[in-house]
Amino acid sequence: MLPQLTITPAAEKFIRRIVRFSGLPAGAGFRLVVSAGGCSGYNAEFSAEAAPQPGEETLAIGDLRIFLPAESRLMLDGVTMDFADTPTRTGLTFVNPQQAACGCSSSGDSAPPPGIARIEISAIGRGGRPVLVS
Repeated sequence: MLPQLTITPAAEKFIRRIVRFSGLPAGAGFRLVVSAGGCSGYNAEFSAEAAPQPGEETLAIGDLRIFLPAESRLMLDGVTMDFADTPTRTGLTFVNPQQAACGCSSSGDSAPPPGIARIEISAIGRGGRPVLVS
């Protein structure tokens, strides 16, 4: 079952660019793997892929396909996915209105705000998953 996931126009634009510049053929999609962890409660990995893996469901937004494994579908229910692009931070953000904001002391200026996964641009390409930077 697909989650009740809200994807903002900024996040959709980012996802479309990842798929478009992956070099994969038409019909390729965006695999989003979300797991528990991190200050915000989410760790995220993504990649452009030619097709979903067994057990993944496809969330379609027009011609855009997002491949979601079972655990990701559970974690994303009720969440809003956005894209932040500021002078100091760029990445997907996940906002769960039912989760309290992070109050840990490790959330200084050097740490990304809750829900932002930082990805090195050089790591984006086909044939693998980008490396997340802590």
